[in-house]
Amino acid sequence: MPRYRLVIEYHGGPFIGWQSQPCGGGVQNAISEALEKFTGEKVIAFGAGRTDAGVHALGQVAHIDLAKDMEPFAIMSAFNHHIKPHPITIRDIERVSDNFDARFSATRRYYRYRIINRRSPLTIDHGLAWQVVPELDADAMHEAAQCLVGHHDFTTFRSVQCQSKSPVKTLDAIAVARYGNELEVTCHAKSFLHNQVRSFVGSLKLVGVGKWKTADLKAALEAKSRPACGPVAPSDGLYLSQVDYLPADEIERVAEKLRATKAAKLADQ
Repeated sequence: MPRYRLVIEYHGGPFIGWQSQPCGGGVQNAISEALEKFTGEKVIAFGAGRTDAGVHALGQVAHIDLAKDMEPFAIMSAFNHHIKPHPITIRDIERVSDNFDARFSATRRYYRYRIINRRSPLTIDHGLAWQVVPELDADAMHEAAQCLVGHHDFTTFRSVQCQSKSPVKTLDAIAVARYGNELEVTCHAKSFLHNQVRSFVGSLKLVGVGKWKTADLKAALEAKSRPACGPVAPSDGLYLSQVDYLPADEIERVAEKLRATKAAKLADQ
């Protein structure tokens, strides 16, 4: 079965999250329905990450397997036609080897969070950013955020519903920058906990309005306790912006090593 890698963009507002649900409403549900319309197959799109309800994606990556071979451009064109009126599009597509896995082959995930810092209500950006009225000190937020970088127990910034086996993760980088009346929080890591980025942003907002200092954010991290977290930022402003992968030849090399290891274990049994 040929495998394809998709780069997908979507507006998360109408959906209950990426994950397919029996009752429908997930981004996966909409994608599967659109694919079935022109392939005649029930296809599951396996994503690089499970975005929550209302969270958007600029560069979600998924892989699909089809029973019949189709040209990538034909799949993208047909999908973008049949997915209407859902706010989802395939931005790019390519045929990949069976060893590629959108989730497990990923080496780094990038998130962006948008804050509009103004008093007047949002119009164009309604549902696409978090409006914060009090003036935010972006420099103070950026400085405080650096205490989150590195290998930590992020229990404080983890949803109680998180299914990850461990709260320990490595945050590679986080930055806060102001562009006029918009603030952008960007971060990247190999993987994230459920609600981790939104929890970061909600706590950094407290720094931005002067209620917390860097020491308060660091104390919240070190508390390793969910109640120590600030209010969780809404989903409107969060975007999965990019996912990085190993080169194709490196994925093949790793897959071959895993196959050899499995074969050796079976031989020893």
